Amino acid sequence: MLSSSALIIVIIYLIAMLGIGWYTNKFLIKNSADYMLAGRALPAIMVAASLSANNIGGGSSVGVASKAFGAWGLSAGWYVLAAAIGIIPMAFFAPRLRRVLAYTIPEVVGRRFGPGSHLITAILNMVSLFCLTSSQILASGTIIFALTGIPIKIAIFIAGLMTIVYTVMGGLWADAFTDLFQWIIIFFGLLISLPFIINGAGGWETVVSKVPPAKMSLTGVGVATIISLIIQYFITFMSGPEMVSRIYAARDERQGTIATLLSALFMGLYAFIPAVIGIVALSAFPKANPNSALATAVFNLAPGWVAGIVCAAIIASTMSSADSDMLCASTIFSKDIYQKYINPNVTDRALIIMTRISNVIIGLLAMVIALFEINIITLNIFAFMLRAAGPFSAFTLGLIWQKASRTAGLISILAGSTFGIYWQILKEPHGILAIVAGTVVGMLAFILTTWIERALGGREAPPIFPKR
Repeated sequence: MLSSSALIIVIIYLIAMLGIGWYTNKFLIKNSADYMLAGRALPAIMVAASLSANNIGGGSSVGVASKAFGAWGLSAGWYVLAAAIGIIPMAFFAPRLRRVLAYTIPEVVGRRFGPGSHLITAILNMVSLFCLTSSQILASGTIIFALTGIPIKIAIFIAGLMTIVYTVMGGLWADAFTDLFQWIIIFFGLLISLPFIINGAGGWETVVSKVPPAKMSLTGVGVATIISLIIQYFITFMSGPEMVSRIYAARDERQGTIATLLSALFMGLYAFIPAVIGIVALSAFPKANPNSALATAVFNLAPGWVAGIVCAAIIASTMSSADSDMLCASTIFSKDIYQKYINPNVTDRALIIMTRISNVIIGLLAMVIALFEINIITLNIFAFMLRAAGPFSAFTLGLIWQKASRTAGLISILAGSTFGIYWQILKEPHGILAIVAGTVVGMLAFILTTWIERALGGREAPPIFPKR
């Protein structure tokens, strides 16, 4: 348990998050576009911080430190550095994403490939986002548990409740403001802690002398895994609702492109910080629980005020991901399920209310799943596969291939998703990630279906961009 100064810092941070939710709800939310997409008015710096904060969640902080403490060693930093590299190609797609003027990924898929593709993509996205929300609430709860010593289940409840409240109040405006604040806390909080933690463990030379040399390799995880991670991130970013929605919300096409490149820089600078903390934890506390490696190092080796900033940073990293996942899932339900299939004439005000109710339900259910304490990175990787293996081809190729056939989207979604799940059940043979295997199958299915249908004189998918 930490000092009172650390607790005070964390409490102030949590109150600030609620304050942002209240402010945005009172002064910035005028319609559903404000609530779901921040009025499509976000500048590049806010979009970049939001993209970065959304990716740097429990897996990229607590999870990376755990992997560094365990089998991956210092090369665990590639879990984040691969994301920095993987998001760069998204800059090419950013102008198209902003120009499409959509709310969700399923909406874009549905425009080109019809209601079947639309509905399946919506369901896959919602299930994936639900899993991701759960993993981030679990990570937040783990930090609160380590900080206060209260039972882990109560800590998970507190983390989930806080996230639900400010997300329900302020929507994407609150999300964007808190993400900017949270990214500053995440990056500088962990960066400031490093010298204190290393000195507390006896200095860097002492740390290195106490860990096996293999743990200090920057490529210990293996080149194949690094390449797979880069491919995985590009795939999951381009098919990730919480990432794509930020480009939708950019002020214009240029701001979206700049934001993507800035996010790559932000994540690259952050990448190895939690991995180094995990190595320090291994050196000083070799018998510690790997899942608590980051918390153990910080709480025992840094001063109370530094530990308080780090705790706020880790809670920030997980909440920034949880709120985005929750909001995107509820937006998809409201726009792509409720408005499209249940109540097409819903008023704008009622749509906001429905989205807020969905936030509460999704958040509460995610808390229940979090209580099972499933491994964070395992849950994240499964969720990434589920939302990407099938929909990636329909969404990405649908954006750039004007003469794609009408049924190519549906066939690729079914083929990619089925094979991705099958590959996951086989426990990813040959080290090929299920998300990569499923996406490759989905792309082949898309290309072959288009070629065959065009040869037979089949219909082309309708254009995706609205008329200007």
